Amino acid sequence: MAPAAMRTAAQSLAGAKPLAYWLDDPAKPEALPALIGEERCDLLVVGGGYSGLWTALIAKERDPGRDVVLIEGHEAGWAASGRNGGFCAASLTHGLPNGVERWPDEIRKLEELGIRNLDAIEAAVARYSIDCEFERTGEIDVATEPHQLEELRAWHREATELGFTGLEFLDQDAVRAEVDSPTFLGGLLDRSGVAMLHPAKLAWGLKRACVELGVRVYEHTRGLDLVKSGPGMAVRTPYGRVLARRVALGTNIFPSLVKRVRPYTVPVYDYALMTEPLSEEQLASIGWKNRQGLGDSANQFHYFRLSADNRILWGGYDAIYPYGGRLSADLDQRPETFLKLAGQFFECFPQLAGVRFTHAWGGAIDTCSRFSAFFGTAHQGRVAYAAGFTGLGVGATRFGADVMLDLLSGEPTERTSLEMVRSKPVPFPPEPFAWAGIELTKRSLARADSNGGHRNLWLKAMDRAGFGFDS
Repeated sequence: MAPAAMRTAAQSLAGAKPLAYWLDDPAKPEALPALIGEERCDLLVVGGGYSGLWTALIAKERDPGRDVVLIEGHEAGWAASGRNGGFCAASLTHGLPNGVERWPDEIRKLEELGIRNLDAIEAAVARYSIDCEFERTGEIDVATEPHQLEELRAWHREATELGFTGLEFLDQDAVRAEVDSPTFLGGLLDRSGVAMLHPAKLAWGLKRACVELGVRVYEHTRGLDLVKSGPGMAVRTPYGRVLARRVALGTNIFPSLVKRVRPYTVPVYDYALMTEPLSEEQLASIGWKNRQGLGDSANQFHYFRLSADNRILWGGYDAIYPYGGRLSADLDQRPETFLKLAGQFFECFPQLAGVRFTHAWGGAIDTCSRFSAFFGTAHQGRVAYAAGFTGLGVGATRFGADVMLDLLSGEPTERTSLEMVRSKPVPFPPEPFAWAGIELTKRSLARADSNGGHRNLWLKAMDRAGFGFDS
């Protein structure tokens, strides 16, 4: 970045709070008390993010008489569920191309289930009066390099030949008529398969709905270990324990209470900025009338969208893996990444010179090698888990909740028969091999972005091994 551009980027960040915009809300609900003593229940849900909240809610919807307890180590929605970009996608496979590559024989069923899942989220938001700013706006994948444009064009042809007709190819004039950036060369528009929402308000609304249905929610209650106890399971907490017939684990990036699951995920830190609200003139200068979510098509990609009050969230690009998979609040702030993101923002939207960022934050994403969730059971079917959503969990976690409840019921369903549900991703190797491999992959992806998209021998080997790193 040139010195003048760096100064401009730094000035735009001068007043940014080191806090996720979504969580900086005076309407944030108070935390519920921690569990003290012993609880007994039919179903214990561990984790108060989307995975756990959807599981508890759907469990009560399926059987209002089921006794459900949910424990959360901090506060509901405080981690990835409250810090993400708010893109709620129908895709269960981290995009149609990844699904076609991995599960070609069942991709039509997966796409159908994904649309049904997104419809069910929209219905639940209305049914429980969850004010999470839900907008079914769609999303545009934009090309900013000639090779990306050709890749989007080729994929559009392939998707159409496969019978997926919901995508519309946009040439440069068409995409800039939707959102005007001099960097945009074309795009692929999905009009109905993605919604935008306020992620923290969704989590808080799900928590309220759970409580209203009779779920006993305990916050600041970390699950410390998981052991068999008679015909069920016991989870020890700092001030007590829970005895449950069945347990659903929605802990995602945090170490699973089923230790053999841990090698399947690594934490990757993602970062985002939020601008001040745009004026009508500023918004008109970029022509963003239809409020779609956007993402560029590079391996190191950006995602960006409008908030309800017309701020722009701008995130992505730098994906940081800490050696050893270390989780630390210190990693939530990374000024060198914020500076880079701010400079790239003004390259994309030079019309917005002078706009300031009000918030800058980061957080860990539970990443797995196939880039979409995996599922399983433990302890003779008494425990179920879902993890590895890899940054696409706003919508897919509800599907994961259904899968976990299906698995705990012991009865086969259309979900549990899926190869996607029955198979596992390739696990990550131990350190130092995990760190070395991830770093080499990141550098190779960056090189591919600057080299016409050409993947080197390392990336080709990763593709053959089943590691799905494409961003």
